[in-house]
Amino acid sequence: MTWDTYGFGKELRRRRTEKKISLDTLSAQVFCSRSQLSRVENGTARATPEQAADCDRVLDARGELLALLVDGEPSTPSATGQSLLGLPAPPSPFVGRREELRAVTDHFEGSHDGGSLCVISGMPGAGKTALALQGARAVSDSFPDGCLFLDLGGPSPHGVQGMLSCLLGLIGFAEAQLPSQPDALGNLWRSSIRDKRLLLVLDNVRSGQDIAPLLPAGPSCKVIVTSRRRLSSLDDATHVSVGVPQRTEAEVLFRVVGGKGAAGATQAEARAIVEHCGRLPLAVRIVAGRLRSGSTLSVAELERRLSREAHRLDLLDDGDRSVSAALGVSCHDLRPEQRRLLALLALHPGPSIGIDGVAVLAGITPHRALTLVETLADAYLVTCEPSHRVTMHSLVRQFVRTSLLPAVAVEEQRAALRRLMEHSLQLAVAADSLLTPQRFRPPVVQDHFPKSAWKFSDRAEGVLWLESEWESLVALCRTSADLGLSSMCWQLAFVLRDFFFLTKRWGSWIETHMKAVEAARAAGARTWLAISLSNLGVAHSDRGDLTMAVDCFRQALALYQELEDDAGVVTSVSNLAWAELYLGEYKASMVGLHTALKYYRRTENRRNAAITLRGIALLEAELDRCSAAVEHAGQARAEFHALGLELDAVMSVNCAAWAYFCSGDHRSAAARYEEALTLAESCASSHEQARALTGLGNIRWANGHRQAATDLWERADALCGGLPSVMLGEARVRLAS
Repeated sequence: MTWDTYGFGKELRRRRTEKKISLDTLSAQVFCSRSQLSRVENGTARATPEQAADCDRVLDARGELLALLVDGEPSTPSATGQSLLGLPAPPSPFVGRREELRAVTDHFEGSHDGGSLCVISGMPGAGKTALALQGARAVSDSFPDGCLFLDLGGPSPHGVQGMLSCLLGLIGFAEAQLPSQPDALGNLWRSSIRDKRLLLVLDNVRSGQDIAPLLPAGPSCKVIVTSRRRLSSLDDATHVSVGVPQRTEAEVLFRVVGGKGAAGATQAEARAIVEHCGRLPLAVRIVAGRLRSGSTLSVAELERRLSREAHRLDLLDDGDRSVSAALGVSCHDLRPEQRRLLALLALHPGPSIGIDGVAVLAGITPHRALTLVETLADAYLVTCEPSHRVTMHSLVRQFVRTSLLPAVAVEEQRAALRRLMEHSLQLAVAADSLLTPQRFRPPVVQDHFPKSAWKFSDRAEGVLWLESEWESLVALCRTSADLGLSSMCWQLAFVLRDFFFLTKRWGSWIETHMKAVEAARAAGARTWLAISLSNLGVAHSDRGDLTMAVDCFRQALALYQELEDDAGVVTSVSNLAWAELYLGEYKASMVGLHTALKYYRRTENRRNAAITLRGIALLEAELDRCSAAVEHAGQARAEFHALGLELDAVMSVNCAAWAYFCSGDHRSAAARYEEALTLAESCASSHEQARALTGLGNIRWANGHRQAATDLWERADALCGGLPSVMLGEARVRLAS
């Protein structure tokens, strides 16, 4: 009878001979007779598991020799025709994730050149395990030798050795057959599954190093790994990143999991709830589960409580599942420098921050900031875009604020925010100076800051920076007011004024200047109060809220008169005259505009003189003095062009077009509107483009081309969502059509 079906005896002889160990010597070391070992090598006797393990140890075979042992009938699942399907059921229901699921299943169908390994990574609670199990079940028929699941997230007193022993036990090895050395266990594992069709799901893996001994060497076995880290060291794997789902997908998950409890939620309530949850599947499931289980909270009450950021994480804990606990695991292994940076990033009030801002906030170099941010991004605690803008999920931010930030001294927190505000103000001043170089700017505290190394090459670069940073600048303005940094508050508001005029973001313009007014009034800073009131009035006027605008202008005028500030007084008179123009008080408006024009010409303020001249042109068009209006609009345009103020020049071209339209000269009006449209595109002014398109639509309508007019008006609406009829004659004409 031959026992050596799988070559154990032959391999034993080969390894013994290679190491030049005699049968007598081996016999003494493994406590087995020489004759028994000889029969084993000849295939006429069977070694016991203990003898095989001892031979493997002495010959330093690292499990490869032991793997060849056959104890009677083969005992592994595939050899007996039995397979082990150890996959737990994925969380029910499984909603969405079509693209990610396709990426996982494609890996097993050979569509991806990712070898045997597929890594699913994402932030805690994103649904990685659910995706892995769904994908594994979808392809389980391709693995006749079994599908195994192992959660590596919990404490494991024996580490990799314990995991290997567990897996070897699952495929049929008795404990007595297992070698004691980890390397030997790894070799035994890989050798045992070399020719099997086995799928292994390893959940909550912390590092690639932890699972390296578990990975099969052959192509027939496959592994799915889930991790809160990217595991970029596994560079031969297929990597599937799992982010938060789209809003509609999150709403479906909420309603399906919530069952009857969520059925009565309005669309607005469902949307608000999933947004409070940051669309994180774990958070959505916890909240929806409360409703399904018959919580005493109504949908409306649940939404109201979730809206309170300070108590949100408490609601996202049902005893068995916890968003805070999941995030705590990700933060546990952070180094002190990483924890400090993450904590300081949670201080930033805006939606995103550039790497230069991160460096200033933390007081480190940009290179070091980028390195640390990338490590945090690898752990899915922040997101770093290719443009090097950094964002943090709302629930991560709240967790960090409550759990990590208290470890940072209050003085250090305040100093970090102050550095960021000063840095942001410097850059905002530089960008604003390129946006409107001739604008009057009062002395600001930033003059005493260290000079920034960052320079904008031209106006376009400055505007681009403001486009990327304006939300954060608004948030910093708000935060400075909350912290009592009054001068920072009104200065940030001031430098944002012209950008908001360009982009017509009236809500943020008004919010920042209301904060500035409150801060200046509380500080007794009358000059800054007057400036802020004046700019607040311009915001209201530009949006068409003329009553509020007039009130602001009159308050500013009184302050400037008290301060004996002639320039401020004339500015307020001019602002009031513009408001009177829109209110139809033409006589008072004409007096005010001519008073301002006279002053600006006397003081050689060419920019303000040209603006006032454009106002006079608009007024003359309303009074049917169209020839004078066209002439004055042309003079204003020439002056703006000479000053390099192309946006103001475009506004003057539109003003001339409006005057031509009022006179009935539609041909000349159309030519000017077409010119304004082209110029406005080069200035990136959607508002002036929309004004020109509206004017062209009015001309088409007046000439009976109704569909062409409608098409032009729709293009205008797509650009800025509608023009205020109080402010613009073009909008009034369209409204009456």
